[in-house]
Amino acid sequence: MSGVILDISRLISRVRHVTPSGVDRVEMAYARGLLDAYGQDLSFAAVHPSGPYGRLKREAALAYLDELERRWAHDKEDSRQRSLGSAVPWLTALRPIARGIGRGSGPGGVLVQVSPHHLTRKGQVGRILTREKARYLVLVHDLIPIEYPEYARPGGAELHARRMDTVATHADAVIVNSQATGASLTRWMGANGHKVPPMHVALLGTEPVSEAPPFGFDDKRPYFLCLGTIEPRKNHLLLLHLWRQMAESLPAESIPRLVIVGRRGWENEQILDLLDRCEALKPHVTEINRCSDRELAGLLRGARALVMPSFAEGYGMPIAEALSVGTPVIASDLPAHREVGGDVSDYRDPLDGPGWRQAIMDHAAPDGGTLYKEQIARIGGWHAPDWPAHMDIARKAIETLRR
Repeated sequence: MSGVILDISRLISRVRHVTPSGVDRVEMAYARGLLDAYGQDLSFAAVHPSGPYGRLKREAALAYLDELERRWAHDKEDSRQRSLGSAVPWLTALRPIARGIGRGSGPGGVLVQVSPHHLTRKGQVGRILTREKARYLVLVHDLIPIEYPEYARPGGAELHARRMDTVATHADAVIVNSQATGASLTRWMGANGHKVPPMHVALLGTEPVSEAPPFGFDDKRPYFLCLGTIEPRKNHLLLLHLWRQMAESLPAESIPRLVIVGRRGWENEQILDLLDRCEALKPHVTEINRCSDRELAGLLRGARALVMPSFAEGYGMPIAEALSVGTPVIASDLPAHREVGGDVSDYRDPLDGPGWRQAIMDHAAPDGGTLYKEQIARIGGWHAPDWPAHMDIARKAIETLRR
């Protein structure tokens, strides 16, 4: 029986980056999980940044995965983007090997792709599958650019529609990260005349949080942690306006700190103006653009609560990470958030400013208010989605396609 091929184009495209994105972590989890499941029967392939697709030298791919994991876990002083010169040796080592181009995997092979990398190129994906003589299993993370184009970059909806058209045309089966994403994909395919392929719902595994001591600021004020790229969809504006109201109406010592961890994204001028120019916020809001895994672990463990007021999400990974270390969560009331946080997290409408302020101040009370104490009691009954369970679903999907 032919083998399994994992496309790691996304990870190779991130060769200069030190801080991983959520999709980066998923592709890494699949690399490790499929290695455990298939061993030598797993091959790696990629569309290289220089253009060609093909199989990768196994030893080079494994060494690169090790290097990325080491880099992600490294301390902050090494968190700058790598120079192009330092990336060249890896880009050279990871060029597709000649015998891997045009060499089919044989009947029964399965190509697995878990990132959106090159999904906009439907013709190229078709040629790759013909070349590999493989069936195609794709993980879909969300349809947010299509369903909420106002939160995407200009042209983002059209690009994502092309990705989903590639999935609809070529995928023999699909994995979705939540029931919410599955419902969105089913609606889109139905509306666009596509037959829905076999679909498997597998919640993303919760990344183990490093064993770092809880972080605390020198002033001992409680702090609330917001994780994710600074972009309109994440609704940072709600939090910044709430903190500005607090700064104008409360004594400084009574105002909790807001810690925003994430790179600056797009279409967010008003958010950045508040962060850069609002003097009332500066004593109370801390922005961290890059953060090592160990530093993030300390922040998660020390936070009074995670706040996640997003307007739309395909999944809620920060919710799982926070709850896994016993940190309460206040999140927007979205189906994807409830799939992760269940009945444990506190939920508020993303536009309900007074409701968010009430929940935040309850959690910020010196010994925690009623909401805080009740959620702390519920956390003990919460069970984190894990990668072994996810990979078991993925493996069963692969085996179905290999028959």
